[in-house]
Amino acid sequence: MELGLLTDSLSELTRDQALDFAAELGIDTVEIGLGGTHGGWSPAPHADLRELLDDGAERTRLHTDVTARGLRLEALNASGNPLHPVHGERDDAVLRGALRLAEDLEIGTVVTMSGLPAKPGDTFPAWITTVWPPENLQLLEHQWEVAIDYWGGVAEEARRRGVRIAVEMHANQLVYSVPGLLRLRAAVGDTVGVNFDPSHLFWMGADPIAAVDALAGTIHHVHAKDTTIEPLAAVRSHLETVPNERFAERAWNYVAVGRGNGVEFWTRFVTALRAAGYNGPLSIENEDYAVGQRDSVALAAKTLRGALS
Repeated sequence: MELGLLTDSLSELTRDQALDFAAELGIDTVEIGLGGTHGGWSPAPHADLRELLDDGAERTRLHTDVTARGLRLEALNASGNPLHPVHGERDDAVLRGALRLAEDLEIGTVVTMSGLPAKPGDTFPAWITTVWPPENLQLLEHQWEVAIDYWGGVAEEARRRGVRIAVEMHANQLVYSVPGLLRLRAAVGDTVGVNFDPSHLFWMGADPIAAVDALAGTIHHVHAKDTTIEPLAAVRSHLETVPNERFAERAWNYVAVGRGNGVEFWTRFVTALRAAGYNGPLSIENEDYAVGQRDSVALAAKTLRGALS
Protein backbone atom coordinates (compact mmCIF):
# COMPACT_ATOMS: atom_id res chain seq x y z
CA MET A 1 0.00 0.00 0.00
CA GLU A 2 1.26 3.48 -0.88
CA LEU A 3 0.91 7.05 0.33
CA GLY A 4 -1.12 9.31 -1.93
CA LEU A 5 -2.27 12.91 -1.95
CA LEU A 6 -5.33 14.69 -3.28
CA THR A 7 -3.54 17.86 -4.32
CA ASP A 8 -6.61 20.00 -3.54
CA SER A 9 -5.34 19.59 0.05
CA LEU A 10 -2.60 22.06 -0.93
CA SER A 11 -4.85 24.47 -2.81
CA GLU A 12 -2.86 27.49 -1.55
CA LEU A 13 0.19 26.25 -3.49
CA THR A 14 0.86 26.23 -7.21
CA ARG A 15 0.99 22.87 -8.96
CA ASP A 16 4.78 22.87 -8.96
CA GLN A 17 4.89 23.78 -5.27
CA ALA A 18 2.32 21.14 -4.34
CA LEU A 19 4.11 18.41 -6.27
CA ASP A 20 7.48 19.44 -4.85
CA PHE A 21 6.07 19.25 -1.32
CA ALA A 22 4.52 15.84 -2.02
CA ALA A 23 7.87 14.54 -3.22
CA GLU A 24 9.61 15.96 -0.14
CA LEU A 25 7.18 14.05 2.08
CA GLY A 26 7.81 10.78 0.27
CA ILE A 27 4.34 10.65 -1.28
CA ASP A 28 4.02 8.00 -3.99
CA THR A 29 0.86 8.93 -5.91
CA VAL A 30 -1.28 11.99 -6.55
CA GLU A 31 -4.96 12.57 -7.25
CA ILE A 32 -5.87 15.71 -9.19
CA GLY A 33 -9.13 17.56 -8.66
CA LEU A 34 -11.07 18.77 -11.70
CA GLY A 35 -14.05 21.08 -12.11
CA GLY A 36 -13.28 24.58 -10.92
CA THR A 37 -14.95 27.12 -13.19
CA HIS A 38 -16.20 24.27 -15.35
CA GLY A 39 -18.43 22.83 -12.61
CA GLY A 40 -18.18 20.22 -9.87
CA TRP A 41 -16.97 20.87 -6.35
CA SER A 42 -13.19 20.81 -6.63
CA PRO A 43 -11.54 24.25 -6.77
CA ALA A 44 -9.26 22.58 -9.34
CA PRO A 45 -6.19 24.59 -8.32
CA HIS A 46 -3.76 22.38 -10.22
CA ALA A 47 -5.46 21.44 -13.49
CA ASP A 48 -7.88 22.84 -16.03
CA LEU A 49 -10.13 20.10 -17.38
CA ARG A 50 -11.02 21.90 -20.61
CA GLU A 51 -7.39 22.67 -21.42
CA LEU A 52 -6.37 19.10 -20.72
CA LEU A 53 -9.10 17.70 -22.94
CA ASP A 54 -8.41 20.08 -25.81
CA ASP A 55 -4.61 20.21 -25.80
CA GLY A 56 -2.32 17.20 -25.94
CA ALA A 57 0.61 19.38 -24.92
CA GLU A 58 -1.21 20.23 -21.66
CA ARG A 59 -1.75 16.55 -20.97
CA THR A 60 1.93 15.87 -21.60
CA ARG A 61 2.91 18.75 -19.34
CA LEU A 62 0.78 17.43 -16.47
CA HIS A 63 2.18 13.92 -16.87
CA THR A 64 5.74 15.24 -16.96
CA ASP A 65 5.23 17.52 -13.96
CA VAL A 66 4.10 14.52 -11.92
CA THR A 67 6.54 11.84 -13.10
CA ALA A 68 9.62 14.11 -13.06
CA ARG A 69 9.30 14.19 -9.28
CA GLY A 70 9.05 10.43 -8.93
CA LEU A 71 5.28 10.57 -8.42
CA ARG A 72 2.49 8.72 -10.21
CA LEU A 73 -0.85 10.18 -11.28
CA GLU A 74 -3.20 7.62 -9.76
CA ALA A 75 -6.68 9.15 -9.93
CA LEU A 76 -8.78 12.10 -11.09
CA ASN A 77 -11.43 13.65 -8.87
CA ALA A 78 -14.68 14.77 -10.50
CA SER A 79 -16.94 15.16 -7.47
CA GLY A 80 -20.20 17.02 -7.99
CA ASN A 81 -23.93 16.39 -8.26
CA PRO A 82 -24.66 15.25 -11.82
CA LEU A 83 -28.26 14.57 -10.79
CA HIS A 84 -28.96 18.12 -9.58
CA PRO A 85 -32.04 19.63 -11.27
CA VAL A 86 -30.21 22.91 -12.02
CA HIS A 87 -26.47 22.16 -12.04
CA GLY A 88 -26.59 18.51 -13.03
CA GLU A 89 -25.73 18.98 -16.71
CA ARG A 90 -22.64 21.01 -15.74
CA ASP A 91 -21.41 18.43 -13.23
CA ASP A 92 -22.18 15.56 -15.59
CA ALA A 93 -19.92 17.22 -18.17
CA VAL A 94 -17.09 17.31 -15.62
CA LEU A 95 -17.55 13.64 -14.78
CA ARG A 96 -17.67 12.52 -18.41
CA GLY A 97 -14.74 14.77 -19.22
CA ALA A 98 -12.80 13.15 -16.40
CA LEU A 99 -13.56 9.68 -17.81
CA ARG A 100 -12.30 10.76 -21.21
CA LEU A 101 -9.19 12.35 -19.71
CA ALA A 102 -8.50 9.26 -17.59
CA GLU A 103 -8.58 7.15 -20.74
CA ASP A 104 -6.23 9.54 -22.53
CA LEU A 105 -3.77 9.61 -19.63
CA GLU A 106 -4.16 5.87 -18.87
CA ILE A 107 -5.38 6.57 -15.34
CA GLY A 108 -7.48 3.77 -13.91
CA THR A 109 -9.76 5.55 -11.43
CA VAL A 110 -12.11 8.53 -11.37
CA VAL A 111 -13.36 9.56 -7.93
CA THR A 112 -16.80 11.12 -7.68
CA MET A 113 -20.06 11.14 -5.72
CA SER A 114 -23.43 9.60 -6.46
CA GLY A 115 -25.31 12.88 -6.72
CA LEU A 116 -28.83 13.46 -5.43
CA PRO A 117 -31.92 14.08 -7.58
CA ALA A 118 -34.82 16.33 -6.65
CA LYS A 119 -38.55 15.76 -6.72
CA PRO A 120 -39.90 16.50 -10.21
CA GLY A 121 -40.39 20.25 -10.54
CA ASP A 122 -38.13 21.14 -7.61
CA THR A 123 -34.93 23.13 -8.04
CA PHE A 124 -33.12 21.75 -4.99
CA PRO A 125 -32.72 18.12 -3.87
CA ALA A 126 -33.81 16.81 -0.48
CA TRP A 127 -31.55 14.39 1.40
CA ILE A 128 -33.75 11.69 2.90
CA THR A 129 -32.42 10.24 6.15
CA THR A 130 -35.64 9.30 8.01
CA VAL A 131 -38.66 7.15 7.20
CA TRP A 132 -41.20 9.68 8.45
CA PRO A 133 -43.22 11.51 7.26
CA PRO A 134 -44.39 8.88 4.75
CA GLU A 135 -43.63 10.93 1.63
CA ASN A 136 -39.94 10.64 2.48
CA LEU A 137 -39.80 7.05 1.27
CA GLN A 138 -41.80 7.89 -1.86
CA LEU A 139 -39.26 10.53 -2.80
CA LEU A 140 -36.37 8.22 -1.92
CA GLU A 141 -37.59 5.55 -4.33
CA HIS A 142 -37.94 8.17 -7.07
CA GLN A 143 -34.37 9.28 -6.39
CA TRP A 144 -33.11 5.73 -6.74
CA GLU A 145 -34.95 5.24 -10.03
CA VAL A 146 -33.34 8.39 -11.44
CA ALA A 147 -29.89 7.50 -10.10
CA ILE A 148 -29.83 3.92 -11.36
CA ASP A 149 -30.92 5.00 -14.83
CA TYR A 150 -28.18 7.66 -14.91
CA TRP A 151 -25.38 5.58 -13.41
CA GLY A 152 -26.11 2.63 -15.66
CA GLY A 153 -25.13 4.77 -18.64
CA VAL A 154 -22.10 6.31 -16.95
CA ALA A 155 -20.85 2.90 -15.81
CA GLU A 156 -21.13 1.60 -19.37
CA GLU A 157 -19.10 4.55 -20.67
CA ALA A 158 -16.48 3.98 -17.98
CA ARG A 159 -16.24 0.30 -18.97
CA ARG A 160 -15.69 1.24 -22.60
CA ARG A 161 -12.90 3.59 -21.57
CA GLY A 162 -11.26 1.11 -19.21
CA VAL A 163 -11.83 3.30 -16.15
CA ARG A 164 -13.23 2.44 -12.71
CA ILE A 165 -15.58 4.81 -10.86
CA ALA A 166 -14.98 5.26 -7.13
CA VAL A 167 -18.08 6.71 -5.45
CA GLU A 168 -17.48 8.49 -2.15
CA MET A 169 -20.08 7.92 0.56
CA HIS A 170 -20.90 11.48 1.56
CA ALA A 171 -23.64 13.46 3.28
CA ASN A 172 -26.34 15.06 1.11
CA GLN A 173 -25.76 12.37 -1.51
CA LEU A 174 -27.97 9.41 -2.36
CA VAL A 175 -25.06 7.09 -1.54
CA TYR A 176 -23.83 8.04 1.92
CA SER A 177 -23.42 4.64 3.59
CA VAL A 178 -22.59 1.01 2.91
CA PRO A 179 -26.13 -0.17 1.96
CA GLY A 180 -26.48 2.60 -0.62
CA LEU A 181 -23.10 1.85 -2.18
CA LEU A 182 -23.91 -1.84 -2.43
CA ARG A 183 -27.35 -1.10 -3.91
CA LEU A 184 -25.87 1.12 -6.62
CA ARG A 185 -23.13 -1.40 -7.45
CA ALA A 186 -25.62 -4.28 -7.64
CA ALA A 187 -27.73 -2.25 -10.07
CA VAL A 188 -25.02 -1.00 -12.45
CA GLY A 189 -22.11 -3.41 -12.11
CA ASP A 190 -18.66 -3.66 -10.60
CA THR A 191 -17.14 -0.83 -12.64
CA VAL A 192 -18.62 1.22 -9.81
CA GLY A 193 -17.01 0.75 -6.41
CA VAL A 194 -16.31 2.89 -3.39
CA ASN A 195 -13.91 5.70 -2.65
CA PHE A 196 -13.64 4.89 1.04
CA ASP A 197 -13.34 8.02 3.18
CA PRO A 198 -13.69 7.24 6.90
CA SER A 199 -14.12 10.87 7.95
CA HIS A 200 -17.79 10.99 6.93
CA LEU A 201 -18.59 7.71 8.62
CA PHE A 202 -17.13 8.93 11.91
CA TRP A 203 -19.57 11.81 12.32
CA MET A 204 -22.52 9.80 10.98
CA GLY A 205 -21.92 7.22 13.71
CA ALA A 206 -20.68 4.27 11.65
CA ASP A 207 -17.58 2.20 12.40
CA PRO A 208 -15.13 2.59 9.50
CA ILE A 209 -13.45 -0.74 10.25
CA ALA A 210 -16.76 -2.61 10.12
CA ALA A 211 -17.68 -0.70 6.95
CA VAL A 212 -14.42 -1.73 5.26
CA ASP A 213 -15.19 -5.35 6.10
CA ALA A 214 -18.69 -5.01 4.64
CA LEU A 215 -17.29 -3.52 1.42
CA ALA A 216 -14.60 -6.15 0.82
CA GLY A 217 -13.89 -6.49 -2.88
CA THR A 218 -15.60 -3.19 -3.78
CA ILE A 219 -12.97 -0.64 -2.70
CA HIS A 220 -11.51 1.19 -5.71
CA HIS A 221 -9.81 4.09 -3.89
CA VAL A 222 -9.27 5.45 -0.37
CA HIS A 223 -9.23 8.98 1.02
CA ALA A 224 -7.32 9.36 4.26
CA LYS A 225 -9.19 12.08 6.14
CA ASP A 226 -9.86 12.32 9.85
CA THR A 227 -12.68 13.66 12.03
CA THR A 228 -12.92 14.69 15.65
CA ILE A 229 -16.19 14.69 17.60
CA GLU A 230 -16.16 17.81 19.75
CA PRO A 231 -17.57 18.22 23.30
CA LEU A 232 -20.34 20.43 21.86
CA ALA A 233 -21.83 17.31 20.28
CA ALA A 234 -23.27 16.39 23.67
CA VAL A 235 -25.68 19.32 23.26
CA ARG A 236 -25.77 19.95 19.50
CA SER A 237 -25.90 16.28 18.32
CA HIS A 238 -23.89 15.18 15.29
CA LEU A 239 -26.19 17.03 12.90
CA GLU A 240 -24.27 20.23 12.23
CA THR A 241 -24.94 23.28 10.07
CA VAL A 242 -22.36 25.75 11.41
CA PRO A 243 -19.91 26.41 8.52
CA ASN A 244 -16.69 24.37 8.61
CA GLU A 245 -14.55 27.49 8.96
CA ARG A 246 -16.12 28.21 12.39
CA PHE A 247 -14.58 25.07 13.81
CA ALA A 248 -14.68 26.23 17.46
CA GLU A 249 -18.50 26.35 17.31
CA ARG A 250 -19.10 22.95 15.72
CA ALA A 251 -20.08 19.56 17.12
CA TRP A 252 -17.55 17.81 14.89
CA ASN A 253 -14.74 18.82 12.54
CA TYR A 254 -12.69 17.40 9.74
CA VAL A 255 -9.08 17.40 10.94
CA ALA A 256 -5.66 16.36 9.72
CA VAL A 257 -5.05 12.61 9.86
CA GLY A 258 -3.66 11.98 13.34
CA ARG A 259 -5.49 14.85 15.06
CA GLY A 260 -8.72 12.88 15.42
CA ASN A 261 -7.45 9.30 15.59
CA GLY A 262 -3.89 8.24 16.27
CA VAL A 263 -1.60 5.70 14.65
CA GLU A 264 -3.33 2.82 16.44
CA PHE A 265 -6.62 3.43 14.61
CA TRP A 266 -4.95 3.98 11.25
CA THR A 267 -2.95 0.77 11.68
CA ARG A 268 -6.19 -1.15 12.22
CA PHE A 269 -7.67 0.68 9.22
CA VAL A 270 -4.78 -0.39 6.98
CA THR A 271 -5.04 -3.97 8.24
CA ALA A 272 -8.77 -4.01 7.47
CA LEU A 273 -8.21 -2.60 3.97
CA ARG A 274 -5.64 -5.27 3.18
CA ALA A 275 -7.97 -7.99 4.44
CA ALA A 276 -10.70 -6.52 2.21
CA GLY A 277 -8.45 -6.88 -0.85
CA TYR A 278 -7.34 -3.25 -1.20
CA ASN A 279 -3.71 -2.50 -1.94
CA GLY A 280 -3.93 0.93 -3.56
CA PRO A 281 -2.91 4.33 -2.20
CA LEU A 282 -4.12 6.10 0.92
CA SER A 283 -4.85 9.44 -0.71
CA ILE A 284 -4.48 12.18 1.91
CA GLU A 285 -7.34 14.68 1.88
CA ASN A 286 -7.15 17.71 4.14
CA GLU A 287 -9.97 20.01 5.29
CA ASP A 288 -8.53 21.05 8.66
CA TYR A 289 -9.34 24.72 9.22
CA ALA A 290 -7.42 24.93 12.50
CA VAL A 291 -4.03 23.91 11.09
CA GLY A 292 -2.20 25.14 7.98
CA GLN A 293 -2.25 23.05 4.83
CA ARG A 294 1.44 22.14 4.82
CA ASP A 295 1.43 21.15 8.49
CA SER A 296 -1.79 19.15 8.08
CA VAL A 297 -0.52 17.18 5.10
CA ALA A 298 2.86 16.59 6.78
CA LEU A 299 1.15 15.24 9.91
CA ALA A 300 -1.08 13.00 7.82
CA ALA A 301 1.92 11.59 5.95
CA LYS A 302 3.76 10.93 9.21
CA THR A 303 0.74 9.24 10.82
CA LEU A 304 -0.02 7.06 7.83
CA ARG A 305 3.62 6.08 7.36
CA GLY A 306 3.58 4.87 10.95
CA ALA A 307 0.43 2.89 10.26
CA LEU A 308 1.96 1.29 7.15
CA SER A 309 5.24 0.31 8.82
